Amino acid sequence: MKKFRLSLLWQIVIAIILGIVLGQFLPVPIARIFVTFNGLFGNFLNFIIPLIIIGLIIPAIADLGKGAGRLLLITAAIAYGSTVFSGFFTYFTGEAIFPRLIADSVQTSTAIDNPESMTLKPFFVVEMPAPLDIMTALLLSFCIGLGMAAIKGNTLRMAAGDFHDIVTLLIEKIIIPLLPLHIFGIFLNMTLSGQVASIISVFVKIIIVIFVLHILLLLIQFTLAGLIGKKNPLRLLKNMLPAYATALGTQSSAATIPVTLAQTLKNGVSKNIATFVIPLCATIHLSGSTMKITACAMAIMMMAGIPVNTFDFSGFILMLGITMVAAPGVPGGAIMAALGVLEGMLGFDETAQALMIALYIAMDSFGTACNVTGDGAIAVVVDQINGKKEIPMQHS
Repeated sequence: MKKFRLSLLWQIVIAIILGIVLGQFLPVPIARIFVTFNGLFGNFLNFIIPLIIIGLIIPAIADLGKGAGRLLLITAAIAYGSTVFSGFFTYFTGEAIFPRLIADSVQTSTAIDNPESMTLKPFFVVEMPAPLDIMTALLLSFCIGLGMAAIKGNTLRMAAGDFHDIVTLLIEKIIIPLLPLHIFGIFLNMTLSGQVASIISVFVKIIIVIFVLHILLLLIQFTLAGLIGKKNPLRLLKNMLPAYATALGTQSSAATIPVTLAQTLKNGVSKNIATFVIPLCATIHLSGSTMKITACAMAIMMMAGIPVNTFDFSGFILMLGITMVAAPGVPGGAIMAALGVLEGMLGFDETAQALMIALYIAMDSFGTACNVTGDGAIAVVVDQINGKKEIPMQHS
């Protein structure tokens, strides 16, 4: 018989519910055990984030660099532009409406901005200093990745591939399985400190707003694709709905590629263009994920009473668009790749990171569905730019 296994989303939901319920009556000594675990896990995250950046970004950039020349550059530029547009679209929308949604929750600022003020303290703390800071890891990754793409040698590429596999294994076998327990401890502590009700209220509002923004983003993407490709945008979007529905169930861009490809061909995209663009965009086009991360980061900063600065967020969104290329094909992989940028550019601590992860995974299916559906719009645009010419297969 097939072994039953809860998805990561349901594990997170159950962890939040248990944290709120048990926080009402759990004895303090037992609760402090989970708070101690949170401290250890949070310090381990701070240690591992630079390694995650290096392990994921270097091979991702190197692999792009050895791709299919002009068509690769066109597709990557459009995908990056779409991702960055999604970030700025979310930022300016959030700046307009989030302050009113979060105005009643300013009392959460103490718990989010300063976790040491919470009711419980860990039994002990083990310091785990990071081997290098976040910006150093990002710059090092870009330099080495671009260098590997420019040279013909394979030695460093093979080492980077092995390190990528190690980092992916750490994410899949240690970080992701322990995330629900970490989030349980965060919400347990927040319940004991009386902060959880207002935070959950804001969570629900933000999730609704992001879902609406996803729909608007897809309408914008397909309107532009329709104008450029001289096709009916609503018909294009309608044809991509099976891919959207499949991604809701699989929560994986890679697993949805066959359906996305089939629906893209129904939109009249040349076969060779579709078979090139769709698998590539499943890796590099994460407009829905960028939208979630931007909106959640803004909401948490506002709840914490941290000023949301347009200049700072512009740099964050531009860097996030690049970092999303490295998101591995595991549940929650995009938010794992983004943690370094959140910490390095926005100053997110372990509590803010845990809330980001919880909010992000709560909408993981919808973000993935937005990503893969938008891939169909990019394929229409690339097909039109390429003049509907057939191309040799150049990317696997």
